[in-house]
Parts: sequence; structure tokens; C-alpha cells
Amino acid sequence: MKLILMSLLTLIGLGLLFSRTASANDMPTVGQMAPDFKVIDQHNQLQSLSNYRGKWVVLYFYPKDETPGCTTEACAYRDDFNQVKKLGGVVIGVSIDDATSHAEFAANHHLPFPLLADKDGSISRSYGSERNLLGYKIAKRNTFIIDPAGKIAKVYESVDAGENPKEVIADLNQLVNQK
Repeated sequence: MKLILMSLLTLIGLGLLFSRTASANDMPTVGQMAPDFKVIDQHNQLQSLSNYRGKWVVLYFYPKDETPGCTTEACAYRDDFNQVKKLGGVVIGVSIDDATSHAEFAANHHLPFPLLADKDGSISRSYGSERNLLGYKIAKRNTFIIDPAGKIAKVYESVDAGENPKEVIADLNQLVNQK
């Protein structure tokens, strides 16, 4: 009986660990209009996706400020920021951390792009990128390229923090040259 109870509790724990609030089916797909948002960034400036019409947008979701993988990813986008800019694009990071945490993270790593404070998880949910980890909501590590008309041009799920920025730039270069 004890073994069955322990096994059941283990399965419940694993289910909670890997449960998701949004599924991949909830993710916008290539060709769909990207969900708009209005939220503050690390400078308490109101940011809206519609403000970036006419530009390519690299919208990347990450779990938590100042964690190793998230720092690696943010710094890679920082290092490649000028390449994105030359292609007519912008980089925007999103996590469920607040604006104060984002401000410290951006200052510590000299990040030249907005970090959106998705405190209620609404942006992450609308992009199928919210994850519930033992009752604590975090953003999944997903990335979207949004075209100048506001449509999803490319979707990257469960990305490698260090490699995705290079992959995004290569794909963005290809997308820009196709238009």
C-alpha cells in the first residue's frame, strides 16, 4: 500500500512539474496575425506590438531574469542586436518577471532592447508560451519572428538559449531577402 501511495504521489508530482497552462496548439502559427499586447518594459514605458508595424520583430520568451540560460540568451541577442537592426528588425524579450527585475537584468548585462514585464502572463499565454511549474508560472523559451505587417513569419519552440539567436538572425536574413 505504501509503495502504491508513493508511486501515485510521484506521478502526481511529475504531472505537476511538466504540466502546461497553454499547449503548442495555442501557439500562433506562421501566417496568423501576431497577438498584440500593451505592457510596460524595464523603463516603465508602455510597449505595444502595433508600435512596431513596419519592422521585423524578434519576440523571445524566457523563464527568468538572471538565470544562467536566460542570461546566455539575452547576451547573445545583445551581441547580435546590430545585425537584427541592420535587417530592419527589433528584439523584444518577454518574461513574467516585473519591470524592476527587468531593469536590473538589463543594466547588469547592458541589454539594448525592451524586456516586457508580463506579470499576469497574458502575453505568454497568447503566444502559447506560459508554463505552470509546480504552481509557479514562467514563460517557456520560445521565439517568434513577426513580419512588418504583424504576421507570424517563423516560430521556434523550446529553443537552445545559446544557439537560437544565431538561428533567428540567419532566418531573419533569409525572410528579409525574400520580401
